[in-house]
Formats: sequence, C-alpha cells, structure tokens
Amino acid sequence: MPLIDVSIAEGRTPEQLRALVAALHHAAETSVGALPENTTVIIREVPSTHWSKANQTIAERTF
Repeated sequence: MPLIDVSIAEGRTPEQLRALVAALHHAAETSVGALPENTTVIIREVPSTHWSKANQTIAERTF
C-alpha cells in the first residue's frame, strides 16, 4: 500500500499534475507490484517564495 507524497513548486497546469499522478502510479505498479487501488498519491504545491536552495528562493531565482 504505497503512499507517495510529492512536494513540487506551484505553477503546473492541472494537466501536468494529472500526468505526474499517472506516472507515479505507473512507477509504483511496475517497480513494486502495487495495485492501483492500493496506491495513494499526494501532491503538495509549495509557493515559490517558500522553497529555497542555496539560500535563494525559487521566486528570487526567476527574477
């Protein structure tokens, strides 16, 4: 019963997020034999001002 919890910077389209969900379900099925009905995917969209790497937020890097 995999629980796949993904954090991603906000800004993706609903179609992109749906494709990500499908890909994660497929990965769980093919890699560990998980049944689709037993796999849960959670996507957490994080504002670009709340995500940083090397002391710079994503928002700061895009300006």
